[in-house]
Amino acid sequence: MIEPRQRLPVTPRTGRFLVLAGVFICAACGLVYELELVALAAYLIGDSVTQASVVLSVMVFAMGVGSLLAKRLRCRAAAGFGLVEAALALVGGCSAMVLYAAFAWAGDRGEMWASGSRYLFVVFSLAIGVLIGAEVPLLMVLIQRVRRQDAGGAVADLFAADYVGALVGGLAFPFLLLPWFGQLTGALLTGAVNVLAGGALVLGLFGRDLSPRGRWLLLVVNAVVLAVLASAAVLVDDFERAARRAVYGSEIRVAVHTGLQEVVLTGRDRESLHLYLDGRLRVSGRDVRRYHEALVQPALRGGPHRRVLVLGGGDGLAAREVLRHTGVRRVDIVEPDPAVVDLARHDPALSDLNGHVYRDPRVRVTHADAFRWLRGPHRRVYDVVVADLPDPGITASTQLYSQEFYGLVSRVLTDDGRFAVHAGPAATRPRTYWTVDATLRAAGYWTEPYRLTGRRGAHAAGPDRTADPGEAPRDWGFVLAARAEPVLGAARGATVLRAGSRAAERLRPSDWRTIEPSTLVHPRYAD
Repeated sequence: MIEPRQRLPVTPRTGRFLVLAGVFICAACGLVYELELVALAAYLIGDSVTQASVVLSVMVFAMGVGSLLAKRLRCRAAAGFGLVEAALALVGGCSAMVLYAAFAWAGDRGEMWASGSRYLFVVFSLAIGVLIGAEVPLLMVLIQRVRRQDAGGAVADLFAADYVGALVGGLAFPFLLLPWFGQLTGALLTGAVNVLAGGALVLGLFGRDLSPRGRWLLLVVNAVVLAVLASAAVLVDDFERAARRAVYGSEIRVAVHTGLQEVVLTGRDRESLHLYLDGRLRVSGRDVRRYHEALVQPALRGGPHRRVLVLGGGDGLAAREVLRHTGVRRVDIVEPDPAVVDLARHDPALSDLNGHVYRDPRVRVTHADAFRWLRGPHRRVYDVVVADLPDPGITASTQLYSQEFYGLVSRVLTDDGRFAVHAGPAATRPRTYWTVDATLRAAGYWTEPYRLTGRRGAHAAGPDRTADPGEAPRDWGFVLAARAEPVLGAARGATVLRAGSRAAERLRPSDWRTIEPSTLVHPRYAD
């Protein structure tokens, strides 16, 4: 049915342009809310593929529900659209703060956060999806009030503006909002733009459709939403500091968002120092020496070690352990985040912990993704490669534990070279750990799995986000690999390898020979 044309304060052509501009802005804001939820879910819960699938599928379903519910508002399309946009701006704009608050102040309850957080993300996905879905039916009514046209033409115009707006919102989120404003302020700013665009369109163009009382009501609602968003923006820095203290403790010295991750450093001396990357504990002053000795010593004692490659390890701690061995002539570190290296160079406690390795002329740093760097042309080969990387269970790191990645490493290893891999906690994630071993064997390596128990640092600094809910990992799992089996024989003389191999053997599953390797197209790291 074609809606009767209404008297407007502008020409029909200008009115149509304004409606489509409103569609464009609202679509951009809607996609930002979606991406914000996906990013937060991946950061706070982990496993980005699963969280993205849940958030997006629930949101698309909710959009269909919202479209059906919007049919009841068609008789008051202008007022309905104005209220929908105000509600969407409030819910979407505040979603990041609410979810981060739940993470910070309920996260230390372990299981409560693990189960409740997923429901909270689903609730926000449903609410935002319903409100986004209600937009198009109402806009369909409004655009036909501006200029009479068939339904097919109106739908084509609306969806063209909607899709272009989604493109702009999708590009603005990673390239503008995140680097310039961060997740919390970016969401609040998006909400402000959303409510201003929706309110201006309804009150400016379709104000005559509303009764005087309706205009005042919509004006007050928009003003309240703007006030809430503005107040939250003013308090966002204090809120973030308080939330960080709840997550990391009171001794936060450095907290920065780089282009790649959030870096947080706590503690003021070697013993109390903790380094977190994206909320996950990566360095603990209490455990750092034991961890890096176990990672590095078996590989370096197994044969020549003039040239050593460290993948990750921008904190300099693996390099410090490497340089303790005589005969090392060159250490190349491939670390993607310059901010981590800068912190390891200049922070007094961290640089003291790593022995000021970046002052050593034998240490060279390349800022690059390890996978891409290995795919490039290389004239240099290494006696030892050390993979000091995040746990394989983290989706962003899955490609660095793939059969293809290990094949690339073999290209830069000498024939008698050794490859040391940090493979995550063996006791709490045994399937993931033994998948690393299976993947290395599939890539043509001989392997020696081993583990180190007695981990302490995770308990000293609050919840470890890499752990199972409510329980921090109590061990580290490693795998020593070589292209020839006799090479491993020489390395087995290391004390930590002999004891660690027996400890790992006790956890070996009965079906370990049939565990499938993880590849780029079929990642298998899940317990």
